[in-house]
Amino acid sequence: MQFPDLQAFIAVQETGSVSKAAEFLHLTQPAITRRIQSLENTLGTQLFDRVGKTLALSPAGAVFLGHARHLLAAREDARRAITDLGTTVAGPLRLVTSHHIGLHRLAPVLKDFARAFPDVTLDIHFEDSEAAHDLVRSASRELAVVTLDPQGTRDLAYEPIWPDPLEFVVARDHQWADQPQTELAQLALEPAILPDLSTYTGRLVVRLFERHGLNLRTSMSTNYLETIGMLVATGLGWSVLPRTLLNPQLARLATTVDVPERMLGAVTNPARTISNAGQAFLTVLRRHHTMSAGN
Repeated sequence: MQFPDLQAFIAVQETGSVSKAAEFLHLTQPAITRRIQSLENTLGTQLFDRVGKTLALSPAGAVFLGHARHLLAAREDARRAITDLGTTVAGPLRLVTSHHIGLHRLAPVLKDFARAFPDVTLDIHFEDSEAAHDLVRSASRELAVVTLDPQGTRDLAYEPIWPDPLEFVVARDHQWADQPQTELAQLALEPAILPDLSTYTGRLVVRLFERHGLNLRTSMSTNYLETIGMLVATGLGWSVLPRTLLNPQLARLATTVDVPERMLGAVTNPARTISNAGQAFLTVLRRHHTMSAGN
């Protein structure tokens, strides 16, 4: 079993086609096909099914995917353990973050990091925080900067960076906008526009209402917080948004119970060796944390 064959397999799985995988790996399509066939011959099974113009994992391919990723990650860890014995900060850094953090928190960190370490190639992938945790867990990404899982998990390491207070919000011209105080029971009767209730933020809201014996009435959901703010501003319902997204079109509701604070930060996999580039990025991230805490 050859590592180039594993790389071709994962590239086809991630892109959904031989042509896109070939473009990504800077190879010809026949070369990708030969590598997949070589892997299938070694394993004695078909790894992909063709669905229309798309290649989809076969049952055997789905089982093998995790093993392939771990094999490549182990090779990368071995290479890194040798090359990182020095102090050079260079090479690729595979980072995953959410759209919200990328838009509102990460730009100054990335700017400072790129200036300080020009020999590092940043490979940034945007995902929901829950999916980002899984990418770090499976060793597909070295680290994540996302909303941290409030419950935490033993197989991942968490480093809080930014507290991210949440607020109940309605449209500026909503009838509740000027109320001195709004009860949770009132909110439970009105349509809510929230992130998917399986997300960390969605779960915080659900648990808050459940603790008070109330059910949510959700009218629609989207994981893009900026979109939620737009929908709330049009008067389609209330929501819970980070304080950083409040704007003149939105009104903060004073409620009898505050929303639990969520935390943004870094997620790493303790089972993986963190590269010099990853360590340097965490150092820059911590410096920004210290600067923001002092303001």
